[in-house]
Amino acid sequence: MEGVYSKSVLQNGVRVITEKIPDVRSVSVGIWVAAGSRDEDRDEAGISHFIEHMVFKGTERYSSLDIAKIFDQMGGISNAFTSKEITCFHVKVLKNHMDKAVGLLSDMFLHSVFDPVEIEKECQVVLQEIGMVEDSPDDLIHDLFCEAYWPDHGLGRSILGTRETVSAFDSDSIRRYMSKVYKGSKVIVAAAGDVDHEAFRDRINGLFDVLADGNGVVARSAPLPKAGIRFVRKELEQAHILFGFKGPSVTDKWRFTAMLFNVIPGGSMGSRLFQEVREKRGLAYSVYSFLSSYEDAGLLGTYAAVAPDNVSAVAEIIRGEIMKLATCPLLIEELDAARDHLKSELLLLSESTDVRMARLAKNEIAYGRQVSYDEVVDNIEAVSSEDIIAFADACLSGDASLVCLGPVSDAEVHRCAGLI
Repeated sequence: MEGVYSKSVLQNGVRVITEKIPDVRSVSVGIWVAAGSRDEDRDEAGISHFIEHMVFKGTERYSSLDIAKIFDQMGGISNAFTSKEITCFHVKVLKNHMDKAVGLLSDMFLHSVFDPVEIEKECQVVLQEIGMVEDSPDDLIHDLFCEAYWPDHGLGRSILGTRETVSAFDSDSIRRYMSKVYKGSKVIVAAAGDVDHEAFRDRINGLFDVLADGNGVVARSAPLPKAGIRFVRKELEQAHILFGFKGPSVTDKWRFTAMLFNVIPGGSMGSRLFQEVREKRGLAYSVYSFLSSYEDAGLLGTYAAVAPDNVSAVAEIIRGEIMKLATCPLLIEELDAARDHLKSELLLLSESTDVRMARLAKNEIAYGRQVSYDEVVDNIEAVSSEDIIAFADACLSGDASLVCLGPVSDAEVHRCAGLI
């Protein structure tokens, strides 16, 4: 399953990483910046995401329409995304279109013009995106939770920024931020597919030699979690609950235990919370758990959308299921099922060159090396029932928080008071 990994570091610090997978017809290429919304100053909030939009709006050589038509002609899939710690611009094409795709993607990344007219139009688009999140309580609850759990920290701010910060962006502020952050040692160019590493490296070297070297990002500081309960009242049909606990960072020794732990309470249709909250009691349509890990912090969360007068009941069930995991050994069948679920998910996704390309960059950013699929599987296999108990106990004894969005009564608020 593993391809052949290769890595080169250009003179300006740009890292070029490839995985040669001979028996596929597609090649996925990504330009990754190891900086995201957490690295922005407060008055820059949302600028990484805004840049992600703007690179598609025209370069010195191509208009936005030209860019769209060229990718369409290749039949390629082009996109970009911003997270709290990463910004990525990527494309997937047939092998024979790789050179053209790399040239266009690099031109967008290095030579976008940031025309003031396009900036004004895209500002309106992003403001609509902010409004869309505000109208989607199942999305908004995540932003509200992070804001409450990591106050006054970049991880607690929305990736989209605010209406005030986005409205203030112009070509000068964009160029100023990029010149500060988009430096050689923060950039990784990754490719997965039937790609020759040396030829790809030389191509990237010829394009990226204009990028300045250096780091460009102020050293990150770990957030301090704030435990507690927050209710945000809003006229909705449902109340949206997010119950969160301190989770592991991407390099924490508990990370594989946390991955397995996440499957058991709410990571699948057969999970405990799905069965207890939805199937047995009919208290929610949507209920799940999730794991978010960052360089120096993490969050293990559970979400449910319920009738407003069932908030305390469901929150108590969630906490109760975590308590069971902290005190009662798992049946070997349940642990094996969770292992199989996690391994299957990992290995099925590995058949996509997009996923393989993303793993190249993410492994480099987090670990400075490539982590094989076999190594991940071995670590999953090594997790014991005792590890799950110890991890669950650490969750309960650490900083926990509950955030609820919706039309919740004072009585429900009072009933939730003792859950944290």
